[in-house]
Amino acid sequence: MLRLVLIRVLQTIPVLLAIIALSFGMLKLVPGGPFDTEKAVPPEIKRNLEAYYGLDLPAHRQFLRYLANLARGDLGYSMRYSSRTVNEIIADKLPVSLHLGGLALAVALALGLSAGILAAVFKNTALDYSASALAMIGICVPTFVLGPVAVLLFAIHLRWFNASGWYEPLDWVLPSLVLGMVYAAYIARLTRGGMLEVLSQDYIRTARAKGASGPRVILRHALHGGLIPVISYLGPAIAGILTGSFVIETIFQIPGLGRAFVESALNRDQTLVLGTVILYAVLLITLNLLVDILQTWLNPRSRSR
Repeated sequence: MLRLVLIRVLQTIPVLLAIIALSFGMLKLVPGGPFDTEKAVPPEIKRNLEAYYGLDLPAHRQFLRYLANLARGDLGYSMRYSSRTVNEIIADKLPVSLHLGGLALAVALALGLSAGILAAVFKNTALDYSASALAMIGICVPTFVLGPVAVLLFAIHLRWFNASGWYEPLDWVLPSLVLGMVYAAYIARLTRGGMLEVLSQDYIRTARAKGASGPRVILRHALHGGLIPVISYLGPAIAGILTGSFVIETIFQIPGLGRAFVESALNRDQTLVLGTVILYAVLLITLNLLVDILQTWLNPRSRSR
Protein backbone atom coordinates (compact mmCIF):
# COMPACT_ATOMS: atom_id res chain seq x y z
CA MET A 1 0.00 0.00 0.00
CA LEU A 2 2.80 2.43 0.89
CA ARG A 3 4.55 1.68 -2.41
CA LEU A 4 1.32 2.44 -4.28
CA VAL A 5 0.97 5.79 -2.52
CA LEU A 6 4.58 6.76 -3.27
CA ILE A 7 4.22 5.85 -6.95
CA ARG A 8 1.00 7.87 -7.23
CA VAL A 9 2.57 10.89 -5.51
CA LEU A 10 5.61 10.82 -7.81
CA GLN A 11 3.32 10.57 -10.84
CA THR A 12 1.45 13.72 -9.81
CA ILE A 13 4.56 15.95 -9.97
CA PRO A 14 4.98 15.99 -13.79
CA VAL A 15 1.19 16.20 -14.20
CA LEU A 16 1.03 19.30 -12.00
CA LEU A 17 3.97 20.91 -13.80
CA ALA A 18 2.32 20.26 -17.15
CA ILE A 19 -0.93 21.84 -15.94
CA ILE A 20 0.93 24.93 -14.73
CA ALA A 21 2.91 25.27 -17.97
CA LEU A 22 -0.13 24.80 -20.21
CA SER A 23 -2.25 27.22 -18.17
CA PHE A 24 0.51 29.83 -18.15
CA GLY A 25 1.02 29.44 -21.91
CA MET A 26 -2.69 29.72 -22.73
CA LEU A 27 -3.02 32.86 -20.61
CA LYS A 28 -0.21 34.43 -22.63
CA LEU A 29 -1.96 33.52 -25.90
CA VAL A 30 -5.26 35.13 -24.89
CA PRO A 31 -5.72 38.43 -26.76
CA GLY A 32 -5.77 41.57 -24.63
CA GLY A 33 -4.23 42.14 -21.24
CA PRO A 34 -5.23 42.65 -17.63
CA PHE A 35 -4.93 46.43 -17.90
CA ASP A 36 -6.96 46.84 -21.10
CA THR A 37 -10.15 48.66 -20.12
CA GLU A 38 -12.82 50.70 -21.87
CA LYS A 39 -11.09 53.82 -20.62
CA ALA A 40 -7.57 53.99 -22.03
CA VAL A 41 -4.79 53.80 -19.42
CA PRO A 42 -1.96 56.32 -19.94
CA PRO A 43 1.07 54.55 -21.49
CA GLU A 44 3.44 55.41 -18.63
CA ILE A 45 1.02 54.03 -16.03
CA LYS A 46 0.51 50.87 -18.06
CA ARG A 47 4.29 50.40 -18.34
CA ASN A 48 4.67 50.83 -14.57
CA LEU A 49 1.92 48.27 -13.91
CA GLU A 50 3.49 45.76 -16.29
CA ALA A 51 6.88 46.27 -14.64
CA TYR A 52 5.33 45.81 -11.18
CA TYR A 53 3.79 42.47 -12.16
CA GLY A 54 6.79 41.41 -14.25
CA LEU A 55 4.83 41.43 -17.51
CA ASP A 56 7.61 43.37 -19.22
CA LEU A 57 9.92 40.34 -18.96
CA PRO A 58 10.18 37.64 -21.66
CA ALA A 59 7.62 34.86 -21.28
CA HIS A 60 10.16 32.22 -20.19
CA ARG A 61 11.52 34.50 -17.45
CA GLN A 62 8.00 35.25 -16.26
CA PHE A 63 7.33 31.51 -16.02
CA LEU A 64 10.53 30.77 -14.09
CA ARG A 65 9.85 33.68 -11.76
CA TYR A 66 6.32 32.40 -11.16
CA LEU A 67 7.60 28.88 -10.39
CA ALA A 68 10.11 30.31 -7.92
CA ASN A 69 7.38 32.24 -6.11
CA LEU A 70 5.06 29.22 -6.26
CA ALA A 71 7.70 27.06 -4.56
CA ARG A 72 7.44 29.46 -1.60
CA GLY A 73 3.64 29.26 -1.63
CA ASP A 74 3.31 32.78 -3.05
CA LEU A 75 0.67 33.08 -5.79
CA GLY A 76 1.28 36.79 -6.26
CA TYR A 77 -0.99 39.82 -6.14
CA SER A 78 -4.29 40.02 -7.96
CA MET A 79 -4.11 42.20 -11.08
CA ARG A 80 -7.68 43.33 -10.54
CA TYR A 81 -7.59 43.87 -6.79
CA SER A 82 -4.05 45.14 -6.38
CA SER A 83 -4.30 45.47 -2.59
CA ARG A 84 -5.08 41.76 -2.12
CA THR A 85 -2.95 38.73 -2.79
CA VAL A 86 -4.27 35.67 -4.60
CA ASN A 87 -3.63 33.68 -1.40
CA GLU A 88 -5.95 36.01 0.53
CA ILE A 89 -8.71 35.83 -2.09
CA ILE A 90 -8.54 32.02 -2.21
CA ALA A 91 -8.55 31.80 1.60
CA ASP A 92 -11.67 33.98 1.63
CA LYS A 93 -13.60 32.26 -1.19
CA LEU A 94 -12.54 28.60 -0.96
CA PRO A 95 -14.45 27.72 2.26
CA VAL A 96 -17.72 28.74 0.60
CA SER A 97 -17.05 26.52 -2.44
CA LEU A 98 -15.99 23.61 -0.23
CA HIS A 99 -19.15 24.06 1.84
CA LEU A 100 -21.30 23.99 -1.30
CA GLY A 101 -19.37 21.02 -2.71
CA GLY A 102 -19.63 19.07 0.55
CA LEU A 103 -23.40 19.58 0.75
CA ALA A 104 -23.83 18.67 -2.92
CA LEU A 105 -21.74 15.51 -2.49
CA ALA A 106 -23.84 14.53 0.55
CA VAL A 107 -27.00 15.00 -1.53
CA ALA A 108 -25.55 13.00 -4.41
CA LEU A 109 -24.50 10.09 -2.20
CA ALA A 110 -27.70 10.03 -0.15
CA LEU A 111 -30.04 10.10 -3.16
CA GLY A 112 -27.85 8.06 -5.50
CA LEU A 113 -27.01 5.21 -3.12
CA SER A 114 -30.57 4.91 -1.85
CA ALA A 115 -32.09 4.86 -5.34
CA GLY A 116 -29.47 2.46 -6.69
CA ILE A 117 -29.77 -0.03 -3.84
CA LEU A 118 -33.58 -0.02 -3.98
CA ALA A 119 -33.55 -0.44 -7.76
CA ALA A 120 -31.20 -3.44 -7.49
CA VAL A 121 -33.09 -5.11 -4.65
CA PHE A 122 -36.45 -4.66 -6.40
CA LYS A 123 -35.17 -5.46 -9.87
CA ASN A 124 -37.67 -5.24 -12.77
CA THR A 125 -40.39 -3.67 -10.64
CA ALA A 126 -42.10 -0.28 -10.86
CA LEU A 127 -39.63 1.03 -8.27
CA ASP A 128 -36.68 -0.07 -10.40
CA TYR A 129 -38.11 1.46 -13.57
CA SER A 130 -38.98 4.72 -11.81
CA ALA A 131 -35.52 5.07 -10.28
CA SER A 132 -33.83 4.28 -13.59
CA ALA A 133 -36.02 6.77 -15.46
CA LEU A 134 -35.32 9.55 -12.96
CA ALA A 135 -31.60 8.75 -13.11
CA MET A 136 -31.63 9.03 -16.90
CA ILE A 137 -33.42 12.39 -16.70
CA GLY A 138 -30.86 13.59 -14.16
CA ILE A 139 -27.99 12.60 -16.45
CA CYS A 140 -29.52 14.33 -19.48
CA VAL A 141 -30.37 17.67 -17.80
CA PRO A 142 -27.25 19.83 -17.14
CA THR A 143 -26.92 22.13 -14.14
CA PHE A 144 -27.10 25.31 -16.24
CA VAL A 145 -30.63 24.23 -17.28
CA LEU A 146 -31.74 22.75 -13.97
CA GLY A 147 -30.51 25.77 -11.97
CA PRO A 148 -32.62 28.50 -13.62
CA VAL A 149 -35.67 26.20 -13.69
CA ALA A 150 -35.26 25.54 -9.96
CA VAL A 151 -34.92 29.28 -9.27
CA LEU A 152 -38.01 30.06 -11.34
CA LEU A 153 -40.13 27.37 -9.68
CA PHE A 154 -38.99 27.23 -6.05
CA ALA A 155 -37.68 30.78 -5.51
CA ILE A 156 -39.84 33.02 -7.69
CA HIS A 157 -43.18 31.20 -7.93
CA LEU A 158 -43.37 29.15 -4.74
CA ARG A 159 -41.06 31.47 -2.71
CA TRP A 160 -39.70 28.57 -0.65
CA PHE A 161 -36.09 29.66 -1.02
CA ASN A 162 -34.12 32.78 -1.88
CA ALA A 163 -33.05 33.18 -5.49
CA SER A 164 -29.49 34.16 -4.53
CA GLY A 165 -27.10 34.52 -1.62
CA TRP A 166 -25.30 32.33 0.89
CA TYR A 167 -26.23 33.94 4.18
CA GLU A 168 -28.42 31.44 6.05
CA PRO A 169 -29.03 27.66 6.01
CA LEU A 170 -32.15 28.08 3.89
CA ASP A 171 -29.97 29.54 1.13
CA TRP A 172 -27.88 26.38 1.03
CA VAL A 173 -30.70 23.99 0.09
CA LEU A 174 -31.48 24.88 -3.53
CA PRO A 175 -27.89 25.20 -4.87
CA SER A 176 -26.83 21.99 -3.11
CA LEU A 177 -29.80 20.05 -4.48
CA VAL A 178 -29.31 21.33 -8.03
CA LEU A 179 -25.58 20.55 -8.02
CA GLY A 180 -25.95 17.20 -6.26
CA MET A 181 -28.90 15.76 -8.18
CA VAL A 182 -26.99 15.43 -11.46
CA TYR A 183 -24.30 13.32 -9.80
CA ALA A 184 -26.89 11.42 -7.79
CA ALA A 185 -28.19 10.11 -11.12
CA TYR A 186 -24.78 8.70 -12.11
CA ILE A 187 -24.25 7.23 -8.64
CA ALA A 188 -27.68 5.59 -8.75
CA ARG A 189 -26.94 3.83 -12.04
CA LEU A 190 -23.47 2.71 -10.88
CA THR A 191 -24.84 1.47 -7.56
CA ARG A 192 -27.61 -0.47 -9.28
CA GLY A 193 -25.17 -2.13 -11.67
CA GLY A 194 -22.65 -2.96 -8.96
CA MET A 195 -25.26 -4.33 -6.59
CA LEU A 196 -26.87 -6.49 -9.28
CA GLU A 197 -23.49 -8.04 -10.09
CA VAL A 198 -22.73 -8.75 -6.43
CA LEU A 199 -26.22 -10.07 -5.63
CA SER A 200 -25.75 -12.77 -8.28
CA GLN A 201 -22.58 -14.10 -6.62
CA ASP A 202 -22.44 -17.51 -4.92
CA TYR A 203 -21.55 -16.17 -1.47
CA ILE A 204 -24.74 -14.06 -1.46
CA ARG A 205 -26.84 -17.15 -2.19
CA THR A 206 -24.95 -18.99 0.55
CA ALA A 207 -25.68 -16.22 3.05
CA ARG A 208 -29.36 -16.34 2.18
CA ALA A 209 -29.39 -20.15 2.42
CA LYS A 210 -27.98 -19.88 5.96
CA GLY A 211 -30.98 -17.79 6.95
CA ALA A 212 -29.50 -14.29 6.85
CA SER A 213 -32.21 -11.64 6.62
CA GLY A 214 -32.56 -9.45 3.54
CA PRO A 215 -31.23 -6.25 5.15
CA ARG A 216 -28.28 -8.16 6.64
CA VAL A 217 -27.39 -9.64 3.24
CA ILE A 218 -27.54 -6.20 1.62
CA LEU A 219 -25.74 -4.17 4.28
CA ARG A 220 -23.12 -6.67 5.47
CA HIS A 221 -22.37 -8.83 2.44
CA ALA A 222 -23.42 -7.12 -0.81
CA LEU A 223 -22.82 -3.45 -0.11
CA HIS A 224 -19.05 -3.84 0.36
CA GLY A 225 -18.49 -5.11 -3.17
CA GLY A 226 -21.37 -3.26 -4.79
CA LEU A 227 -19.93 0.13 -3.92
CA ILE A 228 -16.59 -0.39 -5.71
CA PRO A 229 -17.87 1.21 -8.98
CA VAL A 230 -19.17 4.16 -6.95
CA ILE A 231 -15.81 4.58 -5.20
CA SER A 232 -14.09 4.62 -8.60
CA TYR A 233 -16.49 7.34 -9.75
CA LEU A 234 -16.02 9.56 -6.69
CA GLY A 235 -12.84 11.13 -8.08
CA PRO A 236 -14.45 12.34 -11.34
CA ALA A 237 -17.66 13.14 -9.42
CA ILE A 238 -15.91 15.44 -6.98
CA ALA A 239 -14.04 17.01 -9.89
CA GLY A 240 -17.36 17.62 -11.61
CA ILE A 241 -18.89 19.06 -8.46
CA LEU A 242 -15.98 21.47 -8.02
CA THR A 243 -16.02 22.61 -11.66
CA GLY A 244 -19.80 22.56 -11.75
CA SER A 245 -19.83 25.02 -8.88
CA PHE A 246 -18.67 27.67 -11.41
CA VAL A 247 -22.13 27.53 -12.97
CA ILE A 248 -24.09 27.17 -9.73
CA GLU A 249 -22.22 29.95 -7.93
CA THR A 250 -22.85 32.26 -10.88
CA ILE A 251 -26.57 31.38 -11.13
CA PHE A 252 -27.24 31.72 -7.39
CA GLN A 253 -24.75 34.58 -6.84
CA ILE A 254 -22.76 32.61 -4.27
CA PRO A 255 -19.52 34.32 -3.14
CA GLY A 256 -17.33 31.27 -3.69
CA LEU A 257 -14.13 30.55 -5.54
CA GLY A 258 -15.94 29.32 -8.65
CA ARG A 259 -17.66 32.65 -9.14
CA ALA A 260 -14.40 34.48 -8.41
CA PHE A 261 -12.70 32.36 -11.08
CA VAL A 262 -15.33 33.28 -13.68
CA GLU A 263 -15.02 36.96 -12.82
CA SER A 264 -11.21 36.79 -12.92
CA ALA A 265 -11.35 35.27 -16.41
CA LEU A 266 -13.65 38.06 -17.59
CA ASN A 267 -11.36 40.64 -15.98
CA ARG A 268 -8.21 38.99 -17.43
CA ASP A 269 -6.83 38.74 -13.90
CA GLN A 270 -4.03 36.36 -14.88
CA THR A 271 -2.57 35.73 -11.42
CA LEU A 272 -5.97 34.88 -9.90
CA VAL A 273 -6.89 32.64 -12.85
CA LEU A 274 -3.60 30.78 -12.65
CA GLY A 275 -3.71 30.49 -8.86
CA THR A 276 -7.24 29.09 -8.96
CA VAL A 277 -6.35 26.58 -11.68
CA ILE A 278 -3.36 25.36 -9.67
CA LEU A 279 -5.44 25.02 -6.51
CA TYR A 280 -8.15 23.03 -8.27
CA ALA A 281 -5.52 20.85 -9.92
CA VAL A 282 -3.93 20.05 -6.54
CA LEU A 283 -7.36 19.32 -5.02
CA LEU A 284 -8.38 17.01 -7.86
CA ILE A 285 -5.07 15.16 -7.94
CA THR A 286 -5.24 14.67 -4.16
CA LEU A 287 -8.84 13.49 -4.27
CA ASN A 288 -8.12 11.02 -7.07
CA LEU A 289 -5.18 9.69 -5.06
CA LEU A 290 -7.43 9.17 -2.05
CA VAL A 291 -10.00 7.40 -4.23
CA ASP A 292 -7.30 5.07 -5.61
CA ILE A 293 -6.19 4.20 -2.08
CA LEU A 294 -9.76 3.59 -0.92
CA GLN A 295 -10.53 1.46 -3.96
CA THR A 296 -7.41 -0.63 -3.35
CA TRP A 297 -8.40 -1.11 0.28
CA LEU A 298 -11.89 -2.26 -0.71
CA ASN A 299 -10.58 -4.53 -3.50
CA PRO A 300 -7.29 -6.13 -2.35
CA ARG A 301 -6.93 -8.01 -5.67
CA SER A 302 -6.03 -4.72 -7.40
CA ARG A 303 -2.86 -4.37 -5.26
CA SER A 304 -1.03 -6.94 -7.34
CA ARG A 305 -1.62 -4.97 -10.59
